[in-house]
Amino acid sequence: MSLQDMLQHIDARRFTTGVVLLILLAFYSPLSKLVLSPTYGSYAAHIFHSFGVTISGGVGWLLKDKILKRLGRLGGFMLPVLAFWVPTLQYFIKQQSSKIGNPTGPVITELCGYYPLVLLTVAYAGKQIQTSLRLEAQGDLIVEHVPLIGTYVFYSAGEHIAHFVLSWIVGTSVFFTRVGMQMLLAACYSALIPSKWLVLAIPSIIFSVTSNVHFAGISGVNSAIEHEGYSLLARQEAYTGYISVLENENDGFRVMRCDHSLLGGQWTRLAPGYRPEVEDPIYAIFAMLEAVRLVEPDHGVPRVDADSKALVIGLGIGTTPSALIKHGIETTIVEIDPVVHKFATQYFNLPPNHIPVIEDAVKFVKKAESSPNKPQYDFIVHDVFTGGAEPAELFTYEFLSGLHSLLKEDGAIAINYAGDLTLYPTGLIVRTIAAVFPSCRIFREAPSGEDEDTDFTNMVLFCKKSSNTPVQFRDPVPADFLRSRSRESYLVPKHELDAAMFSTWPKGGRSLLWAKEVGRLHKFQDRSALKHWAIMRKVLPDAVWENW
Repeated sequence: MSLQDMLQHIDARRFTTGVVLLILLAFYSPLSKLVLSPTYGSYAAHIFHSFGVTISGGVGWLLKDKILKRLGRLGGFMLPVLAFWVPTLQYFIKQQSSKIGNPTGPVITELCGYYPLVLLTVAYAGKQIQTSLRLEAQGDLIVEHVPLIGTYVFYSAGEHIAHFVLSWIVGTSVFFTRVGMQMLLAACYSALIPSKWLVLAIPSIIFSVTSNVHFAGISGVNSAIEHEGYSLLARQEAYTGYISVLENENDGFRVMRCDHSLLGGQWTRLAPGYRPEVEDPIYAIFAMLEAVRLVEPDHGVPRVDADSKALVIGLGIGTTPSALIKHGIETTIVEIDPVVHKFATQYFNLPPNHIPVIEDAVKFVKKAESSPNKPQYDFIVHDVFTGGAEPAELFTYEFLSGLHSLLKEDGAIAINYAGDLTLYPTGLIVRTIAAVFPSCRIFREAPSGEDEDTDFTNMVLFCKKSSNTPVQFRDPVPADFLRSRSRESYLVPKHELDAAMFSTWPKGGRSLLWAKEVGRLHKFQDRSALKHWAIMRKVLPDAVWENW
């Protein structure tokens, strides 16, 4: 049969219904991971996701005849009903995340909604496509495999389109929030397969609109977390994840959250008469990063802040760049997420007199390197963290070499890395940094704990472009502290690590991290993210994480 003859025999209505259902399901795949991220972290949300989709989709295809024979037309009519119930089912499952744990939680959450939707959609859509093609005369092999291949192609194409579209629309309106988009997709299911059975979805729709705190207004969230002493000041779903600002009235501090991690925080309750020039951070690491100013230049002539320029990669709440600006240093901040920059300005007093660059850091560095007027910086602060793990692309030899070219000959760079010192990626990244910057010293945020199997910490590598002299810090003067007690305690690095502990690597590992090999780190990043999840559950109460 020729292609023209095949097209003439296609039942267009059935074929279109099947294809559209597969595209809707494909859009739900990345959305499902977005829904899980605030509760379990973006890395944990994807560990078993593809495996689960493959298994449930495969079962749906293999058993489509048996499923639809048993359910009949009800199999199709129940699809929009199930789609409307997914947000509600997942809401109640995620409320038990602390008991279920991670990564078990994401699996159970998707088993209670999304995976059944995958199974039933593939079964129904696959049967629609198979019967619409009318290939019976071509033999059993063609009848089974041509629709199967077509189903896979349509789903894969839809998923690639979905990733691109979601990155642009997420958070732009209430309809394009995570739960909002779940409701929109369910509405599309119901428009495609209308039936009287949709009355069964009404309770879930009412709950989602009135009581699901992920979809309802901020007041609903605050009513759920006020008993823990927290209140939600602002939230927005953005390019890098779910971003929110939380206030703790009992202890007097404010934090910015991104999915299941914190980008930083500052104390809001001050002792009478205490007036620091910049806010005190709740984490010592951000004050320690400012010690990049104390690194002595090779020529021995002290730097003048007013004549200096700084580049900050990664904003967070803006603790370190705020201090650099206060010292009179011209500061350029590169931050990929405009929401992070907006919230840092509105809620964490990021000074307006800086140069904001809302762009991917890799693109910024490449453009700056190739610019005829290549900028040169006295100080560079590299402070990136999201999703419970470091973005490996910003620790490659190529990216760090780009920063090296932007640093003045007598400049200094501070690189913050959060991770488990016992895992392979930490040593890999330390060796890569040392290969680019020949003179470094490493300091951790706090002394090591007693657990020999894990050692998750923040550490800062202070490096110089030149290897003429080792990294030395000048003694701080009162002006360096900006009248801040936090900086008096934590500005000067104390807990030094021996770089030799990172000099070896496991069999099959690499000495340096190259851009083309970042995929090798994914399984280690997953492990690190799971450890970070457990730590974060001790930092804020479960109710705060679950009622995002």
